[in-house]
Amino acid sequence: MTKLIIQIPCYNEGETLSLALAALPRDVPGVDHVEWLVIDDGSADDTLAVARQAGVDHVVRLPRHQGLARAFVAGLEASLRAGADIIVNTDADNQYCADDIPKLIEPILRGEAEAPSGFRAFSREAAMRMHVFNEYTYTIETIIQAGQKGMAIVSVPIRINEDLRPSRLMKSLPSYLSRQILTMVRIFVTYKPFRFFASAGVLVFIVGLLISVRFLYFYFTGNGAGHIQSLILSALLMGTGFFLAVVGLVVDLISVNRQLLEILDWRMQKIEERVSDDSAALTGPRTRDEAQ
Repeated sequence: MTKLIIQIPCYNEGETLSLALAALPRDVPGVDHVEWLVIDDGSADDTLAVARQAGVDHVVRLPRHQGLARAFVAGLEASLRAGADIIVNTDADNQYCADDIPKLIEPILRGEAEAPSGFRAFSREAAMRMHVFNEYTYTIETIIQAGQKGMAIVSVPIRINEDLRPSRLMKSLPSYLSRQILTMVRIFVTYKPFRFFASAGVLVFIVGLLISVRFLYFYFTGNGAGHIQSLILSALLMGTGFFLAVVGLVVDLISVNRQLLEILDWRMQKIEERVSDDSAALTGPRTRDEAQ
């Protein structure tokens, strides 16, 4: 039995959420059961009431506004606990066309992909292995993580609806681009720390080396007396370059340890699933009275 959970992170989306929920499917080809999940990211309006009135199956309430990325992760965790085999993440402002959900999850059902991008769908395995640390948005980070962890990614063409409100993420293009670039740099440092610091160290060391070569040229040609500052600068730069390389080695060890912890976390989730399945098989289905 394949379960699809469609999750929607929400922050003060009372005016648009009903439209987004009304468009969501309850039946999707290739899926046995479809459920809806709403993450209320500390909303101050009637978002929660709208969600319950629309008959959502699961509601996750964050005690305060924590941002899209945190809401997204909270939704993934809740969807996994609810037994989701496939998780689709969409927006509460009805930006994406819900009729394209079957198209979006098709690569997962065929076993061709684990984390298609765009208007996002994740397999259960992919969701278990995601560890989002950025507080602004999850979009770039999850794609880069999927690539770093060897997950298959497929881009699926989808349709979008008319804007119901201005974007809350992209208040201005320069701000959005600067945040996304910072996110990419942070992820690169997280997954490739030695390459990052070693590259910077080599560059700084080479600059210092060139300055020292320049000083030696003047020195051996009898003009080195007035260039002692160059020698000091070259020593500082080469020392800094060497220090950055050492930092890269240390941070690389920390990164390896973090990746091992992520693998252990994934394995523990798999073991817990297996134990839960074995326990359910031994006890068998409960009667209604037993469940109460």
